[in-house]
Amino acid sequence: MVKSMTGFGRGVSSFDSRRYTVDIKTVNHRYNDISIRMPRFLIALEDPLRQIISKYISRGRIDVFINVENLDENSKNVKVDSALAGAYIEEMRKLISKYDLTNDISATSVLRLPDVITSSDEVDEDLYLSELTQTLNTAIENLNSAREKEGSKLREDITNRLNVISSDVDAMSERSANLLDEYKLKLENRIKELNIKDIIDETRLGAEIVLFADKSSICEEITRLRAHIESFIKLLNSTEKGACGKKLDFILQEMNREVNTIGSKANCIDITNSVVNAKNEIENIREQVQNIE
Repeated sequence: MVKSMTGFGRGVSSFDSRRYTVDIKTVNHRYNDISIRMPRFLIALEDPLRQIISKYISRGRIDVFINVENLDENSKNVKVDSALAGAYIEEMRKLISKYDLTNDISATSVLRLPDVITSSDEVDEDLYLSELTQTLNTAIENLNSAREKEGSKLREDITNRLNVISSDVDAMSERSANLLDEYKLKLENRIKELNIKDIIDETRLGAEIVLFADKSSICEEITRLRAHIESFIKLLNSTEKGACGKKLDFILQEMNREVNTIGSKANCIDITNSVVNAKNEIENIREQVQNIE
């Protein structure tokens, strides 16, 4: 199933006096890069939450923002680390004495120092994980819904471009079918113009035509290119779950390889024009595939 790597999803839920908000924003990325911002007292839950996200999102830059509100006023319990505060004060006094600084130590300034004042809410990690998981799953569902909608638009655009490439391939095939006869006629006319028919070895002439046919034949490339297009369309329209962006990108590389080979063999301006058009559409598709998971 085609899903865009770009999307946004939110989950909001309440349990007793606790309210959770989970926002997930994703953009395209080569790998699965997850960043989670959450309250410090829940930092132990980061790894299990990361595993849940990886289960449903396999590729992209994923930014997760988690907010938890505890509306129960009785649960607020603020503590001051007096020992740490004393150590800060002692060191500040040493600096004041050593460098003859103004003594502006106040309770407010000390309380602002790192880890002096903490909230010592009792944390039931299993409870928070259970409730957060439900909220996170809602956010992921909304995110995937948005990504699938965007993926549908990408699939439609890519399909239209593949149709253009298929038309170019048909034009290449049709035009190449007449190249050998045209080359043979061109040689015969040139011989007539030079009036040297009596000294031309017919075997040599035939060998020259065979050599041209071998060098200019694009039948194999056309066949492989059509097979790649068919594989691409099949994968693009597959309903199976899972990432397909890397597979699509690989098929595009093979398509581009065949088109380049055709271009190098082309001995006809019409085929060259079709090659240029096909390469342009392949490049446009490549840009779109970069956004597919």
